[in-house]
Amino acid sequence: MKLRKTAAAAAAVLALTASATACGKSGSPGDKDGGTDKGPSPSALPAYKVNTAADVKGSRVFEKIKGGKITIGTKADQPNLGFEDPGTKKRSGFDVEIARMIAADLGFDESHITFKTVPSEARETQLASGGVDLYVGTYTINDERKKQVGFAGPYYVAGQDLLVKADSGIKGAQDLKGRKVCSVTGSTPLQRIKKPEYGVGEVKAQQGYQLCVQDLVNGQVDAVTTDDAILKGYAAENKGALKVVGSPFSKEPYGVGLRKDDKALRDAVDNAIEAHEKNGDWKKAYDATLGLSGVPASDPPAVDRY
Repeated sequence: MKLRKTAAAAAAVLALTASATACGKSGSPGDKDGGTDKGPSPSALPAYKVNTAADVKGSRVFEKIKGGKITIGTKADQPNLGFEDPGTKKRSGFDVEIARMIAADLGFDESHITFKTVPSEARETQLASGGVDLYVGTYTINDERKKQVGFAGPYYVAGQDLLVKADSGIKGAQDLKGRKVCSVTGSTPLQRIKKPEYGVGEVKAQQGYQLCVQDLVNGQVDAVTTDDAILKGYAAENKGALKVVGSPFSKEPYGVGLRKDDKALRDAVDNAIEAHEKNGDWKKAYDATLGLSGVPASDPPAVDRY
């Protein structure tokens, strides 16, 4: 279906993507009856059995929160990935589901999870200070970050990709020569797409991806680029009009951040990730969130224990 270029259509998608500065889960944005919610219906999501006998011996973080609440840092502005509905304050998205399934295995039901929106630049500080107990939010595992924090997972491997209009004819980075591409100021994807090998005609930097999506809808750019997981959320919110090309040109393994010295908790989170991959919860959560983009789930990555 071709995207209408009227001002009304652009305004509608802008409103949608602006509220999409947050992503959620069960009972989250995504009402199919014309409501303001965007995201999966509760019935489409897995139910996670709470391990009431959970115990993580040797974990100082777990000892602190046992019998109370777990605080999980995440994003709030990524549709179908890590989103907070501005009206209901409910969280939804694939990252949020990963957080919920891990929390259940650690003994925390929905009422004992506190989600905290943490910007990327504050993740390490929040984990080190105890501001959050875990962080689940498009957090790429790399050696530099491992000097400051620990990582469980990965639970998903993203890759830099392109969001385009459904009828654009763009099939991959090789089709960007002379085109105009948008990404976010200061981001790794923005720097990568500037490399001469891609031959981009003009690179536009915006303060947020929702602004890039608005530019795409308005015809001011030909593509938006960042991790495919983020782009899938916007594709799902603009189904039929926008699509993810599906030819990633980088690897971004997403992990669960935690305190660097807490190996006991890291092992417990790794166990939870593996258990929910094996019992089908991982795929069911993907299908109900990022899968709404029309891009099917690949096999979940192997957990990298260290």
